[in-house]
Amino acid sequence: MKAVLVYRAPQFSPNSVKKDQAILEAVGEELRQRGAQVSYVQEEDLLDDCDADVYLTMSRLPETLALLRRKEEQGRVVVNSTRGIEMATTRSRVDRLMRESNIPTAPLCDHDTGADGYWLKRGDAAAQSLYDVQFAATWNDVERKLGYFHQRGIDDVLIMEHIDGDVVKFYGVQGTSFFRCYYPTDDGQTKFGDEQHNGAAHHYNFSEQQLHEDADKLSRLADVKVYGGDCIVRPDGTYAVIDFNDWPSFARCREEAAQAIVQALCGQVQAITEK
Repeated sequence: MKAVLVYRAPQFSPNSVKKDQAILEAVGEELRQRGAQVSYVQEEDLLDDCDADVYLTMSRLPETLALLRRKEEQGRVVVNSTRGIEMATTRSRVDRLMRESNIPTAPLCDHDTGADGYWLKRGDAAAQSLYDVQFAATWNDVERKLGYFHQRGIDDVLIMEHIDGDVVKFYGVQGTSFFRCYYPTDDGQTKFGDEQHNGAAHHYNFSEQQLHEDADKLSRLADVKVYGGDCIVRPDGTYAVIDFNDWPSFARCREEAAQAIVQALCGQVQAITEK
């Protein structure tokens, strides 16, 4: 099996370039150990003549996704799929999918209803800088910060109620038993420091199994096999999924994740071969 692994362009890995590279290379090493022929390419440098049986990609650029879509049409395996990447990197589409599928998430606001503040989140793309996800303590702050989004040419903005509770990051690989949860305030790993608005984790009791089922359901609906996200666990154990991403860095569980990703990939290739 020939595999091409496609790095994510740096602008789509804010504060995470080396971590994103590391998980892709861990997957590549796992594939090598299983006898695959592995090569790496920056997404900006991927060309049509770069042929392979499978493409494991963290890419986001429209031209890269267009090329990979052509590979899919030719029968090549692409993980995550181009449809899934486009879904997961458009926050407003993921949000709509969660609400239509009864996956618990934060309430949307269009007026002053949030007793504990609000979050403004860029809806047309995944966050590329700390300015794409903003906390607002009052509705006046919401209106002011919404103006900043509009000044940057961003009109698709989700406004959500802030939820008090524990911030929990989760990571999974669809079709495997791999699913892990972590509290970022426990280990200090953070991208933009937004967890400070919720404070140190209280470790409220919640059903990790139910979260796994909801996350896996969302991954199937969005066609995102390799995924991660964030949720807020309330004191009563209920939770709200507030973020869902394609192919995170898995920095807290990299080696386990790499094994699960390769397991899922090999299962997908075998299923196609047996058809």
